[in-house]
Amino acid sequence: MKTTRFGHTDLTVSRLCLGCMTFGQPERGRHAWTLPEESSRPLIKRALEAGINFFDTANSYSDGSSEEIVGRALRDFARRDDIIVATKVFFPLSNLAGGLSRASIMQSIDDSLTRLGMDYVDLLQIHRWDYNTPLEETLEALHEVVKAGKARYIGASSMYAWQFAKALYTADKHGWTRFVSMQDQYNLIQREEEREMHPLCQSEGIAVMPWSPLARGRLTRPWGETTARSVSDEFGKTLYQRSEENDAAIAQRVANLARDKGVSLAQIALAWTLHKPAVTAPIIGASRAEQLDDLLNALDVELDASELAELESLYQPHAVSGFE
Repeated sequence: MKTTRFGHTDLTVSRLCLGCMTFGQPERGRHAWTLPEESSRPLIKRALEAGINFFDTANSYSDGSSEEIVGRALRDFARRDDIIVATKVFFPLSNLAGGLSRASIMQSIDDSLTRLGMDYVDLLQIHRWDYNTPLEETLEALHEVVKAGKARYIGASSMYAWQFAKALYTADKHGWTRFVSMQDQYNLIQREEEREMHPLCQSEGIAVMPWSPLARGRLTRPWGETTARSVSDEFGKTLYQRSEENDAAIAQRVANLARDKGVSLAQIALAWTLHKPAVTAPIIGASRAEQLDDLLNALDVELDASELAELESLYQPHAVSGFE
């Protein structure tokens, strides 16, 4: 497994981060397609055996059951010092109103640590921007979490570049803990982050960990083919509704190159992401062992300048999405 430094931090992470939204009790939360614990554990173990040391979950995934499942598996299969664990705060749970107020952040981190069975997380991320809480209140509370030793670092997720710049400036102004990472939507059919967010992150030494590098699976199968998850994933349906024609043409380029190189569509789409200079560790998801193995093989797929240009040349400006 290839590794890299996580921004300006002292963390060394695998080039692939295992996204843990897939793991959770199906009857809890909004995702009926998630895997229960007995099906999740073998995949987490396989990821560890392959050298993945970076795991990303959230308090809201399956109403906290993702954290519970992931925490138990990591305690059983790995040493705490050998793994990097990230979680998030913002969306409501059955016992938490949500948002980024001081009260919500303090309750959320304590609840997350209890569910994970850990004394600290390596990275606590704000899942979205909170328009109803003063930024200073949020940043000071996150600073207190770090000073208390409950999180080593803090990160952010999908927002506008001006918002992220404002948060970095405000933290610097007050001497509070700075965000070290950005988790944003980025893939071959949604590249708007290249305009402002990624140059900002590169300038500030911010680690970038894209979510949905395979466009919610759209870049892994023949265009228009569905899965049980894609049919029931209401959020995923909102991401690419206005760019179908352009997206389909790009997906065909992925399919053509995969055929020519004798690899899977998923490997081409993920390899493209790994070739982008701003990207630290894309977040991958898998519900079957063969899916995980396929994605791991993307690390060995090399794309030359002409192949990258072939994949990128059809892209047209898209509406920003994923900021719900």
